Amino acid sequence: MNLLLKNVLIADASSSFFQQQKDILIVDGIIHQIEDTIQVNEAHTTILHQPNMVVSQGWVDVFTDIANPGFEYRETLTTVSAAAIAGGFTQLFSLPNTAPKIDYQSQVAYLVEASKSLPIQIHPLGAISKNIEGKDLAEMYDMQNSGAVAFTDGNLPVQSAGLFLKALQYVKAFDGTLIQIPVDHKIGSFGLMNEGIVSTQLGLPGIPYLSEILMIKRDIDLLKYTQSKLHITGVATAEGIALIETAKKEGLHITCSVTPFHLMFCDEDLVTYDTNLKLNPPLRSRSDMMALRSAVENGVVDCIASHHAPQNWDSKVCEFEYAKHGSISLQTVFAQVNQVLPNLSAVQIANLFTNNVKAIFKLPNNPVEIGKAANITIFTRENETVLTQQNNQSKSANSALFNIPLKGKVLGVVAKNKVHLQS
Repeated sequence: MNLLLKNVLIADASSSFFQQQKDILIVDGIIHQIEDTIQVNEAHTTILHQPNMVVSQGWVDVFTDIANPGFEYRETLTTVSAAAIAGGFTQLFSLPNTAPKIDYQSQVAYLVEASKSLPIQIHPLGAISKNIEGKDLAEMYDMQNSGAVAFTDGNLPVQSAGLFLKALQYVKAFDGTLIQIPVDHKIGSFGLMNEGIVSTQLGLPGIPYLSEILMIKRDIDLLKYTQSKLHITGVATAEGIALIETAKKEGLHITCSVTPFHLMFCDEDLVTYDTNLKLNPPLRSRSDMMALRSAVENGVVDCIASHHAPQNWDSKVCEFEYAKHGSISLQTVFAQVNQVLPNLSAVQIANLFTNNVKAIFKLPNNPVEIGKAANITIFTRENETVLTQQNNQSKSANSALFNIPLKGKVLGVVAKNKVHLQS
């Protein structure tokens, strides 16, 4: 399909047309022309012309549970790809919390090969520890050679300081990066939500904010010692983000991401016991939520991570105590961020969703330039996104956002020589 984008703002800092309003003609997946005005034969070209359109390099998500292999009843490669495209993502980092775990080069190679037949690109995240048990290091060097983009134990962050120290030292050999959720499971191990007034009112055991702070402090100390590279994802507290900001100023190789849920919701939103808002890390206080929003606006937060976590019906339609953590989010993440942070510029959106991710994890740059293969996301800050049971592309339906209008809409993506436009 040939595609003409009319009067679109180019929010790609690596493009020679950066921050210019242009027409862009894409022919057979290649950016053929970028001009002030382009005329085409409408019989052979799809024309997309909407107010306030923006184009950036294709978005990348750094923390997606694709549930494959082993949990295809929650999500498949086909459904996660469809959800990603609907949400504007052309690349995903896949968690190693599968069955079997992605802790060996053959599992990494499986996902790399499977990705070739998908409309998006999946970058496997290799496990830090064998079988994600937190006891012995996995063969990270071999996994990196097979295509692992970074290393994490995913939803089960490494609890052993000694093992995490070894991992930070190990990845220095190939300039690798570790990704960690800041949750100390020894603090509030039986907690179900943020410890505070709301948890007391609801009669639910709480998880103290210290479970995050102690983990971040520990990992920063280990990072100082090793001078390695660390990305902390799912930061949920004001103090946690402040610790990371200070570490950045000290020159450490530390970056961070927040989820759209921690920007949009807080523990007060759990008064209805909505299991779809039972997350890992938990939703924290309103003041924490507002601090995270400020950190995104001020550039302390490097990127947005979906933490897309599909769960089957039985795992969510039950008592809050027994519900599993997580929510689907790929289709709504942009609209959530745009809804709560309307003052972000289009350039900031592009940085949060793609440019910073590529710089941190050394992914290839795909500039919006004439003659380059198009790997782009087209979006608008104005239209609405409404997730419904009918347009939900995920195999699971665990979301608190069904039928709620959110400002901002992904209009389409172009990736792997294919054009995918949203209705």
